[in-house]
Amino acid sequence: MSHTPRRSPSRVPSRSSTPVPGRSPARLAPPLVRPAPSVSSLRVYSHGSSVAQSPIHVSPPDTAVSGREGGGESSSTSSVAEGILVQEPDVEVDTIDGEQGNATGLMDSPANDEDSKKNLRDQLRRTLSKKESFTDISKFRQRHKEKTAAIDEVIHIPADKYPPRQYFVLTDAGKPVFISDRDTNSDGATSMIGVVQALVSIFLDDGDKLRCINAGSTRIVFLLRPPLYYVCVSAWGEPESVTRFHLEYLHLQILSVVSAGQLRRMFEQRRNFDLRRLLGGAEPFLYSLLARLEWDLAMSTSSLHCLKLDPILRKSVADILVPTSKIKDMLYVILVAQGRIITLVRPRKHSIHPSDLHILVNTIHSPSILNSSASASWLPVCLPKFNSSAFVNAYVMFLPRTDGRDTPQTPATPAESEDALAEAVSDPDTTESRDDASSAQSLPVGIAATRGAEVGLVAVSANPDLEAVRGWCETVSQRLASDGLLRSLSQAIMRGDTEYTVANLGVPGLRHFVYKSRSHVQITMPVFEEPYNSPNKKRRLITLYQTLFDAIHAKSGQERTLKLQYIRTSQESVMGWITQPFELYLALSPHLPKSAAVGAANAISRWVQKEEKRLFLRDAPVF
Repeated sequence: MSHTPRRSPSRVPSRSSTPVPGRSPARLAPPLVRPAPSVSSLRVYSHGSSVAQSPIHVSPPDTAVSGREGGGESSSTSSVAEGILVQEPDVEVDTIDGEQGNATGLMDSPANDEDSKKNLRDQLRRTLSKKESFTDISKFRQRHKEKTAAIDEVIHIPADKYPPRQYFVLTDAGKPVFISDRDTNSDGATSMIGVVQALVSIFLDDGDKLRCINAGSTRIVFLLRPPLYYVCVSAWGEPESVTRFHLEYLHLQILSVVSAGQLRRMFEQRRNFDLRRLLGGAEPFLYSLLARLEWDLAMSTSSLHCLKLDPILRKSVADILVPTSKIKDMLYVILVAQGRIITLVRPRKHSIHPSDLHILVNTIHSPSILNSSASASWLPVCLPKFNSSAFVNAYVMFLPRTDGRDTPQTPATPAESEDALAEAVSDPDTTESRDDASSAQSLPVGIAATRGAEVGLVAVSANPDLEAVRGWCETVSQRLASDGLLRSLSQAIMRGDTEYTVANLGVPGLRHFVYKSRSHVQITMPVFEEPYNSPNKKRRLITLYQTLFDAIHAKSGQERTLKLQYIRTSQESVMGWITQPFELYLALSPHLPKSAAVGAANAISRWVQKEEKRLFLRDAPVF
């Protein structure tokens, strides 16, 4: 990584699935989008047996673009058989862990300790069987025997408080790697890590896997990715699948810094290897990721949240981003603003996984990059879903402001880049600046509202000729400015054209919603407003959305998936609805009848279909 001091005043850049089985495991085949069916007569029933889609494999970086045609020629739209994003396959709950490799306990097991281990194991299993999680909807569903009942209702009591979740990462030898709580003293951390390692090892010795422990309102979730173990402690009342998903993202973020191949080789040579030495400058990435996971519903739904934009402006910008034939081995070119994707240019017949995009966007918006004195950086990064054993080069530059207060700079040296990372780690305030007030806004954590008009350009390539990529990016920046496109983007953001509210829909009683296009693997939602303009109220609603998502997709061991789910609390009513073209989660006043939720759902689906060209990234050039 490299940074060059700016010649202008410093600025802080702005930041910001459900699968459809296809015939080909290598490409996304979007379903035919039909008019939204009415849900007025729907009942809650099984979604049917889902066909697990094979993981989508793409070529490694050195061959990803070898088959591109026509050099700088681009097709204005993607092929119908292709998708911009890879869809996340539904995973059976029994295999949701997906542990790779064999996890083995490293604790010595004297014969006289077997009885105590068995007693501890049995006690833990009793806690698992006694705890009734509200995510098991069948435990709480009030079953109506009347044949006229259209929607089953779940009574849900949300958490009163939302204490910070705690995350732990350790090696299978019991060495700490990462602890999210900065105030934890070393003795307490050592004791906690020792207990976690012992618990996991006890079950592994018995050929079993420890998934979670329920203790009152607190749930401790485990994820094993040998040689690393991940643990989350939460009292928010969210489904188990939510915190497990967070741990998966923590694993992916670590792999973006230390590839899976490097990780395997290091621990094969030394089982007691201290991974903190390699992650010493990467903690800001992890803290930034955890902050995004708390609020980002696109990450929770394995999809992408694109910037709402005029389709003509989006296409004009995308056409300029198509690399010329002189730029070899370009993988992806991405334009970002407010932490959301404006457009994405990719090689023909290659899609990108949403989690790789989220990891990349989180990395470029981490405090070590945002708060540096450079406007351009080189980042070696591993995209785990693309190729978990190799690195690509990401060139990141924040484009000049239209008022001339900022100009592009040449990337600095790798040494300067490492110094910036070290400074970010040594100054906790850089990553703790996400106060609750800013968290409750539509901008991602760490982005100041006054800086929201700045645009970031990211060029991901396997090209070792870094100077050629840098020169091309500067040419793109100049073209965007000279054609007036950069000014148009900035003005659209500053005017608020990239946001909308529930008032734009004119649906009585509607407070908020999340709409996911299953064919585009993208979501859209309005900004959070009253009564969700305080952090805890927003957390409550997000947790309810996550509960609906978990129930509909049967992520936490439910007997069946659902088409429709309705939850009522004393503060709001929420409903989740899944069809072939979309998923919809909405919140209304708790005093409205169920028929109002049904009417609101139909009104939302009609409005989104009408505004689809602005809300979603539909047609992006390929090369």
